[in-house]
Amino acid sequence: MHENAHGKDNVSVGAGVGLSEHARWQPKWTIEKYNAEMKLYDTEQIEGNLLLNEGISSLLTLLIGGSETPFNNANAYIGVGDGTTEAAPNQTGLMGENKSFAPMDATFPQVSGNTVTFRATFGPTSGNHPWREFTISNGNSDTAKNLNRKVETAQRIKVEPDTWVIQLQVTIS
Repeated sequence: MHENAHGKDNVSVGAGVGLSEHARWQPKWTIEKYNAEMKLYDTEQIEGNLLLNEGISSLLTLLIGGSETPFNNANAYIGVGDGTTEAAPNQTGLMGENKSFAPMDATFPQVSGNTVTFRATFGPTSGNHPWREFTISNGNSDTAKNLNRKVETAQRIKVEPDTWVIQLQVTIS
């Protein structure tokens, strides 16, 4: 605070005084693995991901009512691939040779409070390759806008006749 010419106190807020605001983006991926008889045999949870610049731009455009393809049931896909290149903000999709995209399951994505949930099912004949990278896109290929990218190099390979259900929950606080 400092005194102005009229003897009153002025309070500077923001610039130069060390004030800032933060939002927390808390993503959690879940992969449920089912055998040919649709019996659950494994569940895996993976924390984190990186928002991509093109995804951030899409979110901000949608926020102000601008023209952008929404990440809704008609357009959103979960992509999985075998890429191991570290995630970087300027990437525009999955980086691996083998990649697959699955549309949202019925009624997804869903919003509850400050959490959004995306979920897609890769049936027996889709996504049969290593799963090391993950994304949410507003289309069924890397030419769509990708919201995020997660690289997790653990050894996991989906094979026929398995069905894997992958879900991303993001809580913003």
